[in-house]
Amino acid sequence: MLFKIAFRNVFRQKRRTILTGLTILGGFILSALAIGISDGTYTSVIDLFTRTRLGHIQIHAQGYLDKPSLYKTIDNFSEVGKRVQQLPGVASWTPRLYSAGLVAVGEKSAGVQIIGIDTEREIAATRFDRKIVAGRIFSQNATPEAILGKGLAKVVHAEVGDEIVVLSQAADGSIANALYHVAGISDSGDEFADRMAFYLPLPEAQELLALPQRVHEIVVIAHDLEEVDELTEELRSTFAGPDLAIAPWQEFARSFYDAMKMDQQGTWISLFIILLIVAIGVLNTVLMSVLERTREYGVLKAVGTQPAQIFKLVLYEVNVITLVSVILGAACAVALNYWLSLRGIALPEPFTFAGVEFKAMYSEVNLRSLLIPTITVIVTANLVSLFPSVKAAHIEPARALRLH
Repeated sequence: MLFKIAFRNVFRQKRRTILTGLTILGGFILSALAIGISDGTYTSVIDLFTRTRLGHIQIHAQGYLDKPSLYKTIDNFSEVGKRVQQLPGVASWTPRLYSAGLVAVGEKSAGVQIIGIDTEREIAATRFDRKIVAGRIFSQNATPEAILGKGLAKVVHAEVGDEIVVLSQAADGSIANALYHVAGISDSGDEFADRMAFYLPLPEAQELLALPQRVHEIVVIAHDLEEVDELTEELRSTFAGPDLAIAPWQEFARSFYDAMKMDQQGTWISLFIILLIVAIGVLNTVLMSVLERTREYGVLKAVGTQPAQIFKLVLYEVNVITLVSVILGAACAVALNYWLSLRGIALPEPFTFAGVEFKAMYSEVNLRSLLIPTITVIVTANLVSLFPSVKAAHIEPARALRLH
């Protein structure tokens, strides 16, 4: 009976209902958009950072991450890679070989990080071919070739087709040196990495550094970012033992992970501000409703309605408005988040985060962007309605009828 009365009251006071409903509706949509854009941006940043550069999971010789060394290598990496690829959650994998070195083009020289890559696997895993901004990817001809990072090419004034000399330390103790032709110039989006990057085909790097059939790192790409933790545990079980260490991106890119977590905290601050606005709006409209209807509540009390029933009546009215607003808000939020996930929000100027350049912010449609606003809006609306409900329940009939 009380619910029916509350339902009729809601639609009897259309102006007040619309005002309260719009406040809740706006707060819900803003909350859902804030979470959707935050999650979408978070996913985009991680995907670009891991999918195109570091990988979702990395495999190294034990102790390599803590103290990299030319001699801490993965032997028989092809066999390790085959076992990795057999796991259902693995999309691709690629081996890498690293070493420090010095390069020179004419009179210009610079320190570099030599990176030996399996061209086909690197393209499949990290889309390496898309990073080539001049020249081409490695060819199958007999001429030794190298690809330089954009920043490195600028430092040594190298262009496609130039000859470049590299000097390093080989694993057998000899001086590693060779002459290469610049096949291409790459731009990974990370300015610091591009100032040091000197890519070689894996067989060329292994020969240069006297590390046949050995690599320092195997990068694993998962089918889904959400499956990385589970896949990491599967890999650890597969390669249980003291020889290999398996780490997800959260561990080998700890500073990046911490930065992303801090950035997400800003979303909760925005959400709190939005909910505060909703709370003030709901409190204002419900309190005004109680004051305007003092005589009505006085009559109810005079005919024997209990304070608890009036208390429930006010809360029922608020919940009817809130539920309708949440349903409409959910529909609007899904549509807007979906549209923004496709079109994005173009930024006036691109910004760089963790070495990755972004030109637009994209949203994401997920259950989280609906559940959190639904729960928080309903709870907030009910909490701020407690004071007006108590006030309505304790109205004195004689005073209410006399003054109103």
